[in-house]
Amino acid sequence: MKSCLTTLCYIEKDDCYLMLHRIVKKNDVNKDKWIGIGGHFEHGESPEECLLREAVEETGLILTSYRFRGIVTFIADDYPPEYMCLFTADAFEGEMISCDEGVLEWVPKRDVEQLNLWEGDHIFLNLMREERPFFSLKLRYENNVLKEAVLDGQAMELIDIRNPDGTVTGRVRERTLVHRDGDLHGTSHVWIYRKRADQTFDLLLQKRAAGKDAFPGCYDISSAGHIPAGDEYARSAVRELGEELGIDADIKDLHFLGMYESWAEREFYGRPFRNHEISAVYLLESDLKPDQLSLQEEEVEQVVWMNIRDIRRGIEDHTLEHCIFTDELDMLEKYLNSSGRKA
Repeated sequence: MKSCLTTLCYIEKDDCYLMLHRIVKKNDVNKDKWIGIGGHFEHGESPEECLLREAVEETGLILTSYRFRGIVTFIADDYPPEYMCLFTADAFEGEMISCDEGVLEWVPKRDVEQLNLWEGDHIFLNLMREERPFFSLKLRYENNVLKEAVLDGQAMELIDIRNPDGTVTGRVRERTLVHRDGDLHGTSHVWIYRKRADQTFDLLLQKRAAGKDAFPGCYDISSAGHIPAGDEYARSAVRELGEELGIDADIKDLHFLGMYESWAEREFYGRPFRNHEISAVYLLESDLKPDQLSLQEEEVEQVVWMNIRDIRRGIEDHTLEHCIFTDELDMLEKYLNSSGRKA
């Protein structure tokens, strides 16, 4: 019986990775995928001994400089779990040979993620690119779809990639990669409003926490969030209201305004942030005072009621630090006006 311990190595040369296209074996968990080189431990081997042996057997290369980058726990359907020792190597000797497990090819690093990879491979390739210290990453798949990713004991946020009509494509990606690449994904937007004595309307704005990875300290929608993989828009909207603001709402309390697609591209903390959303926009009427809410500190710094006209004025004269789309505000005013109300 094969060991559940394996090695996986990405050999580097001239800003390329040596990739193995697994197209030979029929009953291969990696069938048609592109991966690094490596294989199962033999009895009594250390990770390094297995790495060096597999490199010679699969490529003919003798590795002379390599780094142990992390442990990847790989779980897929009916296949036994694997515990992969992940390496990179940047120096070697010898001449490359053909491999009986597939086709070896030097692929520019910038192009590797365009290949047919396991979805979780994008995660650890990104971690290695960012020079993250030694890490432990658990990846669980069902029918080749990533269902769970856990980094150093902490669950990572997985998101369904969506079509322009809001339906899911079947692909699931980790949140930071979604924003790195600008993948279309779903969010719920809930605008909380109240009617004033002068028949105009206030909106409850949240100020994003200073520690947020995007738009820190900016005023935003009352409550909003990603739709977790496998979840639904309305259910997610209700959950976010509870988590961010402590509001116990029911789906029937929400008025659905429509779907809204948006794009924003910025840079935060030296990293590109490309946000392509297809959002379900909801209204919730409430006259709760800010001190009646229970704010999620890591997400929301404070909340404030603000008249729609003042919000627009602040956006136009740049006195309101915000991440609000004005055409989404148009949706709200159109609804209020069509209902015979004055915004």
